[in-house]
Amino acid sequence: MPVTDVSHDLDTRTLTITAEFAAPRARIWQIYADPRQLEKIWGPPTYPATVVEHSLAPGGRVTYYMTSPEGEKFAGYWEIVAVEEPTGFSFKDGFADESFNPVTTMPVSTNTYTFTEDGGRTTAIYVSVYDTAEGLQQVLDMGVVEGATGAINQIDDLVAN
Repeated sequence: MPVTDVSHDLDTRTLTITAEFAAPRARIWQIYADPRQLEKIWGPPTYPATVVEHSLAPGGRVTYYMTSPEGEKFAGYWEIVAVEEPTGFSFKDGFADESFNPVTTMPVSTNTYTFTEDGGRTTAIYVSVYDTAEGLQQVLDMGVVEGATGAINQIDDLVAN
């Protein structure tokens, strides 16, 4: 399993996930840069993602929805802040309505994804900072750790094929 560590800190409003992949950094970068590959790993296995809009550039936007086993759709968006190919990127991630407008009553996180390579293996550090401790607690209660871990753990199969 790629995920090697998960921690959260309500005082700093931070969730950090560390994962290691048996693939070079450029290959891991490619997953996030290609919307069809991103779809294969963004949602947990039982909530696959569909990427609708994908502009991985500063000022760009990514919109997506995840589909539950019952067919319910849950939309979200990224607002891209910075991109440093292939070492990482940062973005705001939020919940959206069916038209991909931000749902202002739900938490927003500022995320920094960093990829480092050593000997053909990549370590990814995913850091999410929430505006409030309550926002972080809300997504923890919603199962963000289990969902994100399940999603990230799909990367191994994708890079093996």
